[in-house]
Amino acid sequence: MAGHKPGRAPAPLRPEWLFLIIIGAFVAVIAALYGWWTWYVDRQIEWIGTTALALLVLLCAMSGGYLLKLSREIELRPEDDPHAEVDEGAGEYGHFSPWSWWPLVCGIAIALIFLGPAVQQWWVTGIGAAVGIVGV
Repeated sequence: MAGHKPGRAPAPLRPEWLFLIIIGAFVAVIAALYGWWTWYVDRQIEWIGTTALALLVLLCAMSGGYLLKLSREIELRPEDDPHAEVDEGAGEYGHFSPWSWWPLVCGIAIALIFLGPAVQQWWVTGIGAAVGIVGV
C-alpha cells in the first residue's frame, strides 16, 4: 500500500494525538499573534480573547498528550493497521441500555442549570441542580 513503510509498524492513536498537537501549536501561534495585534492597535492586550485562545491551547495539549500517553499503553487497533480488513473491527463495543430514562433526566438538569443564568433567574439553576442530584 502506498505510504506504508515496510520496516515500521503503525502506532495506535497516532492520527488522533498528532492532529490535536498540531491544532494546539497552530492556536498557540494565533494566540500570540492575537495578543500582539491587540497590543499594537490599542496599546493594551485584550485579555478575554487571549485567555480563551490560551485555554484552547491547553485543552488541545492535554487531550493530545493524554492520547499520546494512551497510545503507548494500548495495543494496535484494526483502524491503525493499513492492511486491516473491515470485518476485523466488528464485535462488541459495549453496553447501551435504551430503556433507561436517566440520561434524559441528566440532560434536563444540565439544560435547567444553564437556563438559569441565561434568563437571570437563579432559582432555575437551583432546580436544575436538584434534578441533577436525583439524576446522577
